Amino acid sequence: MTHHVKNPVLRLRWRHWAAAPLCVATLALMTGAFANAQDLTLTETGSTLLYPLFTTWVDAYTRSHPGIHINVAGTGSEAGIQQVLAGKVLIGASDAYMSDAEMRQHPQIINVPLAIAAQTVNYNLPGLDAAHLKLDGPVLAGIYNGAIRTWDAPQIAALNPGVALPHHAIVPIHRAEGSGDTFVFTQFLSFATPDWENDKGYGTTIAWPNVPGSATAVGNAGMVQALQSTPYSIGYVGVSFSDKLAAAQLGTVALKNGAGEFVLPTKETITAGAASLGPRTPADERLSLVYAPASGAYPLVNYEYAVVSTKQADPATAAALRRFLLWSIVPSETNEAYLDTVHFIPLPPHTWELSQAQIQSIR
Repeated sequence: MTHHVKNPVLRLRWRHWAAAPLCVATLALMTGAFANAQDLTLTETGSTLLYPLFTTWVDAYTRSHPGIHINVAGTGSEAGIQQVLAGKVLIGASDAYMSDAEMRQHPQIINVPLAIAAQTVNYNLPGLDAAHLKLDGPVLAGIYNGAIRTWDAPQIAALNPGVALPHHAIVPIHRAEGSGDTFVFTQFLSFATPDWENDKGYGTTIAWPNVPGSATAVGNAGMVQALQSTPYSIGYVGVSFSDKLAAAQLGTVALKNGAGEFVLPTKETITAGAASLGPRTPADERLSLVYAPASGAYPLVNYEYAVVSTKQADPATAAALRRFLLWSIVPSETNEAYLDTVHFIPLPPHTWELSQAQIQSIR
């Protein structure tokens, strides 16, 4: 699943939701009008980054919609996509969009953004976990291809003057399964480092370089656990696990963005990253938000997708699926509070309108 995207310099002009009150009100009526629908079960699997949000959504939705049951599982973005393509689940949760080749093979499948998320780069460096070390794409690429082997390497020291870095081997950790987090992280390495793009590229699964001492982890929870139990390690984690990272007292990298600034993942910097590139979102909504060039933008930002088929087995299932997905993106204080619990941000108006249109195509 290796394919390439170029990120142009664009500026998002946010429109206010007040400009479309009738549309929002209509959606609210649609999603609340079927509380007593017949018994139906919707199935979801995929992204472990999206999994905490889906569990929150499902708890709230099923309490207000008796008769609707929703089964969710965190199996990795690649598994989510493949399970939808195989017809085994209705919703494949993914941090990655499908490739052009996959879309040609499966024209009935749509990739629908539900929210905006991010990945963090974290490390276990005794004595320095509160330091917010500064790293950039070429240095991370060097760590993951084995060219940079120790924490006090000149390339790391040059970005962190005055920091007493240990002369200890770095333990790079990457995901073992097909992962949307890997997709986003390796996009960043590719966009920031031409050598990485030309050699390894990006995808939910890539041929990782064989770096002595490197390790793997399954899922975001597994990545947090591996980092916590492995001193001198580094890895990448979905932002929905930020609270677990803080509890584990792991360090968070300040990443160099496309404007040359070192920024931490915050609501403001994630919003700035999405704002820089979001207006370019096409009708099929497959777009990278990684390595935005704007000032203040965090570089590891992505859409969180529901990968679904527009051709469902029966009208009742199609209607139930539409209602749930429309409910999940309705702009409201309640829905924004759900997103806040996992450090996501809502879709901007342009993307929301495209997602609404795609969801309405499910039949």
